[in-house]
Amino acid sequence: MTSMQIGSENLVTIAQSTAIAARKLGILSTEAKNQAIEAVAQSLQSAASEIVAANAKDCEIAQADGISKPLYNRLKMDRTKLEATIAGVRDVGKLPDPVGEIQLHRELDEGLILKRVSAPLGVVAVIFEARPEAAIQISALAIKSGNGVILKGGKEANHSCAAIVKAIRQGLAQTEVDPDVVQLLTTREETLALLKLDNFVDLIVPRGSNEFVRFVQDNTRIPVLGHAEGICHLYVDASADIEKAVTIAVDSKTQYPAACNAIETLLVHEAVAPEFLPQVAAALQGRQVQLRLDQKSQAILKNTPNLQDWEPATEEDWKTEYTDLILSIKVVDSLEEAIAHINTYGSGHTDAIVTEEQSAANLFLSQVASAGVFHNCSTRFADGFRYGFGAEVGISTQKMPPRGPVGLEGLVTYKYQLVGKGQVVATYSGPEAKSFTHRNLA
Repeated sequence: MTSMQIGSENLVTIAQSTAIAARKLGILSTEAKNQAIEAVAQSLQSAASEIVAANAKDCEIAQADGISKPLYNRLKMDRTKLEATIAGVRDVGKLPDPVGEIQLHRELDEGLILKRVSAPLGVVAVIFEARPEAAIQISALAIKSGNGVILKGGKEANHSCAAIVKAIRQGLAQTEVDPDVVQLLTTREETLALLKLDNFVDLIVPRGSNEFVRFVQDNTRIPVLGHAEGICHLYVDASADIEKAVTIAVDSKTQYPAACNAIETLLVHEAVAPEFLPQVAAALQGRQVQLRLDQKSQAILKNTPNLQDWEPATEEDWKTEYTDLILSIKVVDSLEEAIAHINTYGSGHTDAIVTEEQSAANLFLSQVASAGVFHNCSTRFADGFRYGFGAEVGISTQKMPPRGPVGLEGLVTYKYQLVGKGQVVATYSGPEAKSFTHRNLA
């Protein structure tokens, strides 16, 4: 049975077959997995025209259906974006194998040896809106980490995902890896059924809007790795380099506004606001950014020539992920107020400070409770590919690890292996108990 034939009535069977294929994958050598990853990359390249054409069809249908601009930007995948994603697949192949790593090697007593060894999770389900490149990224990471993956793209990406998964499976068919390690679901009914398969699926990774991620979190007992919102901030401190701050602000907002690591709120210290705000407002409006201004920033910018397309900021703006060319601006009287605002309204994703004062940067980096805290650089760097992970499973804003852009380490767990020579616990108990050596081994 191919991934194109999956129906909700046999989803359990599909999950089981994925688990069986994953167990076989989990014992393959690093070389065999890397060969499979290269085969996938080559197959995707061979099918590039078909994939881009399928995506164009999805985009045409989505536009006719009135898709929102941010979601359309996530959906669209031209050849350049596809080639970059394929490059990420090959980068995954170059990474160290995360499976079989001995994290702990300890003698409990002579002839009683303990190891903690990294191991695959099993079956990972990835549910995403638009973002067809997610199917490629996750598949590569799953193969490298010895996991099976069940993919469910949004209906707006059906043609794209079908072409992508077809190419991936064709590539795997030429290797030692069973193509059943990568499966594709296509209907909403399958998504709802998938959330109930806690006996077969070990992790769910949702990638999409905050409403979508929250829906997944609220409707499954399977562990979820994801973030519900990407409300990111840039704070321009009193000692900021103004030119540097303008450049970083523009990039953080406009380089790809639909991304979850684009800033939604710009915080500005009152000491530099009169100099900085007119410059950054002009630069942002030159990129068609709509501004939401608090009262202090309104007062500073009211006499700025040609300032257009702005509205007063409301309390709701501080809580909003626009994923569009919209930015709220607030003037604060201190670094402490900026930190308090971020920790109150932020989503724990990525927040940055622009300052030339190291003590201010240190306080910001230590006190902002987000997965990513940056100094003098764009928030758009919060990305698995840019971190050198090859690709990312997704972004996690939870406090427990894994956190932030999650690569291979998010798809492995570990197990304790204890090997002895007939030892029993009774020997180490009671008034004449033998002592453990607890000696770490090389």
